[in-house]
Amino acid sequence: MSRLLTRRSRVRAVAAPVLATALAAGVLAGCSGSGSDDNTVTMWTYPVIFDEAKNKAYWDGLVKAFEKKHSGVTVKVETFPWANRDTALATAIASGKGPDAVYLIPDQLPKYAKSIVPADDYMPADAKSDYTDFALKSVTVDGKALASPILTSANPLICDKRVFAAIGEKTYPTSWAELEALAPKLKKKGYYATSYSGDTQQTLNMTFYPLLWQAGGDVFSEDGRTVTFNDAAGVKALTYLKKLVDGGYTDKDLVTTTPKLEQTPVAKGKVACTWQNTPADVEPFWGKENIVVQPPLKEAESIGYGTVGALSMLKGADKKNTGDWLNFVAESQNAAGLQKAAGYFPARKSGGDLYPDDALQTAVGATLPSMTVGPLHDKAREVQGVLAPEIQAALLGKKSPQEALDAAQKAAQGMLGR
Repeated sequence: MSRLLTRRSRVRAVAAPVLATALAAGVLAGCSGSGSDDNTVTMWTYPVIFDEAKNKAYWDGLVKAFEKKHSGVTVKVETFPWANRDTALATAIASGKGPDAVYLIPDQLPKYAKSIVPADDYMPADAKSDYTDFALKSVTVDGKALASPILTSANPLICDKRVFAAIGEKTYPTSWAELEALAPKLKKKGYYATSYSGDTQQTLNMTFYPLLWQAGGDVFSEDGRTVTFNDAAGVKALTYLKKLVDGGYTDKDLVTTTPKLEQTPVAKGKVACTWQNTPADVEPFWGKENIVVQPPLKEAESIGYGTVGALSMLKGADKKNTGDWLNFVAESQNAAGLQKAAGYFPARKSGGDLYPDDALQTAVGATLPSMTVGPLHDKAREVQGVLAPEIQAALLGKKSPQEALDAAQKAAQGMLGR
């Protein structure tokens, strides 16, 4: 069983939020092997930079610079879609046709641990000491770093200045109580206090879990042997959320559906604050000047979701050449092009401030210490799969918060084999 990061030792950090198909751990035990010679390094990545031309230009430029410094070594970087990436990667590994290196986010690492070469086997000591604590801890499972972090990001609370102006408010909420107190006034003027997506296809990392953590709870016990989301903190979080839904303080339609962003109240300027969208998401609709960045809401604690984008070496790769490539990409001056083009932040202390003249990005970056990658557990995604429908059932009034969480706990505990 993989040891997880809990509320007490939780990593502070964030990157691309995706919920992909999780596969059985046994499938992942196979070795990778691109079938190429030792002088060719193959890497699979995903569109962190969403502009295809810019993404290609970044990686092409990095490959060219690396090959110039490492004569005789060829690097092939392939960019695949985010959708179904776990299925494709696990199948490739099981058939011995996986890449030498791959881009992963923290909650994937426990699942692929048996196929990964620990980063300590190739990461220079000075590079390891250069990583921020949250970046390094976020890729550490059972005491071993399983990847080289290359970027971080944050999902703070963001508020629409125009909505607050419309109701004559100049103070933004910092706690559950303050948001709840504003809700009736907002509703009277035709606004929602927040936006909550209860669609079961959405990752709970960005929806329910922040409330769970803020209430002082967690998904798993510290040793990872049991799920704990149905304790008093979990019930408190779901009860609070249900109050927002029942009171009409968030759009009830979003409990079951996920329309395109431009069709939502958030895009239409009808939501005061949200933790489920980033500034980059809402800027086309709100305007940069109307985005107010706040720390995550606080109940027992102020905690939000985030992750770290990282590169892992798979077993079967040539350790020397693949390690050289990963170390090269992870150098601050080389990773900066990826970070800045996609609006993310450095994973290393030497990365410095990428946005000295951007007040909005500076404000987002300041919230990084309040972020967590969530549970690093090999059953994390499967647990989301049984918990999300029960949360939705509670929000629809089909079950009480306690009944819903208890039902999910029973199903999730069965997955853990205990």
